[in-house]
Amino acid sequence: MKCLIVAAGQGSRLRDKGPLKPLVPIRGRPLIAHVIERARRGGIDEFVVVNGYRGDELQRELDILAAAEGVGITHVRNPAWDRANGVSVLCAKPYLDGPFLLTMCDHLLDPQINHLMVSAPHRPDTVTLGVDFDIDRMLNDPDDVTRVKCTDGRIERIGKSIEDYNAFDTGIFLCTPIMFDALESSQAEGEDSISGAMNTLARWRRAHVLDIGDRLWIDVDDPVAYDKADRLMAQGRL
Repeated sequence: MKCLIVAAGQGSRLRDKGPLKPLVPIRGRPLIAHVIERARRGGIDEFVVVNGYRGDELQRELDILAAAEGVGITHVRNPAWDRANGVSVLCAKPYLDGPFLLTMCDHLLDPQINHLMVSAPHRPDTVTLGVDFDIDRMLNDPDDVTRVKCTDGRIERIGKSIEDYNAFDTGIFLCTPIMFDALESSQAEGEDSISGAMNTLARWRRAHVLDIGDRLWIDVDDPVAYDKADRLMAQGRL
């Protein structure tokens, strides 16, 4: 199975740790290298990476990684990298014609989460989001995390500002190509984000959830989250 990694944004909140977020070093390796390694341990064998901001630099470093570790990486350029993340996903449409995993370059997950998602039932014409029902754990910033309202295994609503929610979006999705249909539909309505597409899929009753249980994950989006991730990795907990 292929894994699509969104790595196009500027990542300005992590600028103190390095000029390009996917290449920020943590525990001796670039952040995106950890994402790739964990996905491979979960069963992924090929990657599509969407770059944008300083894309040539990221592509060069990933080509070195691919050659050294024998991993297949296809590069896709998003010239509109300053728009919401759904634009990056839609750029990859020509390269993904079957089920694929979608994740972010700054989300570190327990490798078992990747395995759980890859092993989940591949329902035709659906997207399944890995969700964390432990909303009291507060490992991630509660003001920044994307909230999800789930009922009977399906998404009702998703967004950072919804008030009625019972889970958090972990940033990993098991997709079929219907994701691109939803992105095109939501973008036609002026919503460029992945969450916008997921709300569209929810209206179509095509958006499912998968509980990650007590497995840890963290969105490494600022220095505070970076330090948390560094400690958890040093302790062997992430």
